[in-house]
Amino acid sequence: MRARDLDRANAFSVLDAAYAEGQLGADEYRDRTAQAQAAKTVGELAGLVGDLQSPTAVRDLMTTAPTRNPLRRTASTGSYPGRTRARDTDRATTGELLDSARRDGQLTEEEHQTLSELAQGAKTLGDLADLVDDLQRPSDAPAPPTPPRSNRRRWHVIGVTAASVCAAVGAFTLTSGAATSDAPHAASVAAAAPDLGTVQPVVVATPNLLTREGITHFLAKYREKFGDLQVDELTLYDEFATVARAVPGQPNRQIRYDYRGGFAPSGGAVSRKTDTAAADLAQLDVAALSDLLATAPTALKVPNGVVTHMDVGVDTGSYGSYGVTKGATIVRIFAGNQFNESGYFLLTSAGQVVRAWPFKG
Repeated sequence: MRARDLDRANAFSVLDAAYAEGQLGADEYRDRTAQAQAAKTVGELAGLVGDLQSPTAVRDLMTTAPTRNPLRRTASTGSYPGRTRARDTDRATTGELLDSARRDGQLTEEEHQTLSELAQGAKTLGDLADLVDDLQRPSDAPAPPTPPRSNRRRWHVIGVTAASVCAAVGAFTLTSGAATSDAPHAASVAAAAPDLGTVQPVVVATPNLLTREGITHFLAKYREKFGDLQVDELTLYDEFATVARAVPGQPNRQIRYDYRGGFAPSGGAVSRKTDTAAADLAQLDVAALSDLLATAPTALKVPNGVVTHMDVGVDTGSYGSYGVTKGATIVRIFAGNQFNESGYFLLTSAGQVVRAWPFKG
């Protein structure tokens, strides 16, 4: 979650008080205050004061929790699903949240400008929610849109309730006479019933993105988010990915996203040549690539190595000497170990090895 100027000021106050109490030395104090000044998120600030005893003078500042932006909701909370089309009023509301975040120091001017442009071009409520998901929400900000309540469910509940009452009355009438004689049997049945215990929630984790399942999962999420499989640059790690692509409707601008189960902009838009060729992820042979990912450390002769990442892009002429056509989609798979010993494969989008650079020990 983004930090406000107020959050940074609170952190400064806590560090000042901790220094005055002798919890921090002069060098630690200077280092932490410098980090607090540059902190972007509430988590970074929390890390700077998390090991401190609560100074008496500012104890309330260490227990105040910022307000989380609640725009990211699911259908179970009564709001529309993320794929629902956005209205002009929804885009305007998001713009107001971005303006507020700029005023209280959560966003830089460049970030505000980029996110505001993306908000104007957003098509769905999910797109808008992605833009403000890490922002703290003002207490007076409007709530996200919710669908109107249907009378159908209310009448359904009334009908089911009425039927249940009738059934209960009838059952009572039929069984009341035998209640006494059946009581011991009912008690024995209840005693024999197994204790099922507490039902634990099931957490569905994002699959390893360097596997067949993970790549397939990522491509589906990417198409769902952007509506295509075009990308300037893509790097997949086991737990997250980074993406660079053209800003919608602005081929002269490029923006980067981090993927950790969802796509979030990282930094502002930068200049992009309008004739930049984009890689088509639809061309990837996922089966062939996943097979090579599974054997890459051994094939590249990296001792005790693992696949560190895989990137996808367009060749700009760097690999022309190896027969790669300029503008073609290329893939590279990298393997390494804890001693910084590494190697990598250069592949076509179909998973064919163009050249290998194994580790030479």
